[in-house]
Amino acid sequence: MEDRRERLVRRVSAEMTRIGHPLSPPVEASLRSVPRHLFLPEGLWPAAYDNAAQLIGWGQTISQPLIVALMTELLRPRRGDAVLEIGSGSGYQAAILSGLVERVYGVETIPALAAKAAERLARLGYDNVRIRQGDGRDGWPEHAPFDGIIVAAAAVELPPGLAPQLRTGGRLVIPLGGHRLSQDLFVFEKRADGTLDGTSVLPVAFVPLV
Repeated sequence: MEDRRERLVRRVSAEMTRIGHPLSPPVEASLRSVPRHLFLPEGLWPAAYDNAAQLIGWGQTISQPLIVALMTELLRPRRGDAVLEIGSGSGYQAAILSGLVERVYGVETIPALAAKAAERLARLGYDNVRIRQGDGRDGWPEHAPFDGIIVAAAAVELPPGLAPQLRTGGRLVIPLGGHRLSQDLFVFEKRADGTLDGTSVLPVAFVPLV
């Protein structure tokens, strides 16, 4: 598994450079340290280090490693940050963020996935991550403001409950679009006046935010 993980990191690094977002040393180290196969059903372990999305049950997927790396880079995580993740799935993105920030707060709408992700992350020692079941569109206001928000499911439009929970200067990374064939990954930065300045990064395909 270690050799396959290393090959995956090299592939992701090369692809990130190709699309104009070079992999930073901290994100590369985090990508290398997380055992992706443990965030997949055991029957899918042989495909764990393919640079591809994989099904995790309940109609949900674990994102392609390239997209996980790109969204993490766009967030610009720092050691002291508190980050909100919407759509935690199996917990893989939260594990990647765990080594880069102070705290990760994850919201997953499907109860079984939320429970499994919380148990898995605790068992693997990611003790700065908290996962709860809930509607991701509402965020997690009790722990706001956040230095960054990352959304791993596509919304038709930006959920109005998230921007107020973002700190001034913070970044929100989210796929937007009503159909899998017409989604774009956006990064927003919160201005001092409370408005968001957004940029489209590239086309993507995510499950819908529900």
